[in-house]
Amino acid sequence: MLFSSIPFLYYFLPCVLIIYLIAPKKLKNAVLLLSSLIFYAWGEPKYVLLMAASILVGYLAGLFIGAAKTKNGKKSSLIISLVICLGLLGYFKYADFFIESFNALTGMGIPALRIALPIGISFYTFQIISYIIDVYRGDTPVQRNIISFAAYVSMFPQLIAGPIVRYSDIVKEINDRKITLQAVSEGARRFILGLGKKIIIANVLGELCDAFLASSQQSVAFCWLYALAFTLHIYFDFSAYSDMAIGLGRILGFSFPENFNYPFISRSITEFWRRWHMSLGSWFRDYVYIPLGGNRCSKARQMLNIFVVWMLTGLWHGAAWNFVVWGVFFGILLLIEKLWLLNKLEKLKGLRHIYVMIMVMLSFVMFNASGVDDGFRVIGGMFGATESFVNSEFTYYLRSYALTLIIAVIGATPLVKKAVLSLRERKWAENIICVIEPIALTAILLVSTAYLVDGSFNPFLYFRF
Repeated sequence: MLFSSIPFLYYFLPCVLIIYLIAPKKLKNAVLLLSSLIFYAWGEPKYVLLMAASILVGYLAGLFIGAAKTKNGKKSSLIISLVICLGLLGYFKYADFFIESFNALTGMGIPALRIALPIGISFYTFQIISYIIDVYRGDTPVQRNIISFAAYVSMFPQLIAGPIVRYSDIVKEINDRKITLQAVSEGARRFILGLGKKIIIANVLGELCDAFLASSQQSVAFCWLYALAFTLHIYFDFSAYSDMAIGLGRILGFSFPENFNYPFISRSITEFWRRWHMSLGSWFRDYVYIPLGGNRCSKARQMLNIFVVWMLTGLWHGAAWNFVVWGVFFGILLLIEKLWLLNKLEKLKGLRHIYVMIMVMLSFVMFNASGVDDGFRVIGGMFGATESFVNSEFTYYLRSYALTLIIAVIGATPLVKKAVLSLRERKWAENIICVIEPIALTAILLVSTAYLVDGSFNPFLYFRF
């Protein structure tokens, strides 16, 4: 079930909120769990059992680690539970990838298993792993109520596309949370803005990207237009989902971590990855990079740690070689910046922003490719390996989508937010904003609904992860 769908917006969500808000405090987690299971089962009911098995592994691991009297006992429980969690993730997400790669390398013909990818398995597996490791480290208490633990893992706002919410982030709220009118209002505002970003901007940019991929006349200019459109599309698509998840969390009484912080204003790739998908970046830092030694080791080992983290980051996004290339590309850029380029970028002023945007656009062309060869073909087209520089298709689509592109470029910066905050400092403007804001939010909701009723392009890109 999509957040940006009529069944969710006008049937599922209103019913869940009414039941949840009137339920006694001690039953809210049960209501949340039940509604989350229904939400997940809507699309693929058979995989509810897989998620339930993963939840049980995480829950029992926490109990065993908490009850163990010796360090070896705790470590054994940790290792066994991690092997099971990663084993399930590896089987369902990567088995066919490894079989096909092995066949390509050896020339053998081992048949693929053709396993369908369970939606959200990467996200909820990482949440369970973070809980197990935090319990082992003593950073968070053991959750002994299986309903509360299952509600944390399966929580429908962030279940299938993040942000990755650690148990330690919401441990107090999962046990005792307050729902206030102000929080509900803020959450509704954030949700509607996210819905607008998804429907009005991301979906329209997605149509432009599909038009390019279907075209047989991919000129140099058209390739660059596609690279820009997809970079903005994936940002608005994923950040919109995060906005809606965070907004729903606020309505339900939770404070989820932010996932994006205007990444396109970054002055280096290092800064970009502090601003893009922040919950994933911090997860890999705390549970992979630092345990490997982080930067508290030799330069050679530190470089290896960065390379491993980014290869895994690429694989996390998808079981295909173009994702591995995408991750390794960023790993190499981060190594270059750390060893040499970062200080030099400080002197480049505006050029450093151009450098970041070009590198990011090139990376996302590979990210969205059907394979490595296809990614390099489009990148080659961006640098002249095509029949023409400008053609009629480019000019047609540029004129058709120019307004959306301009809105997206401005919306991807903090300009609008700063302007609104500046106006709020003036009393006369604050009064006007208080009147205009609910009207604008209502308009966004109505326009988004109209798009949905029309049945236009509406997938969530990150559902495949």
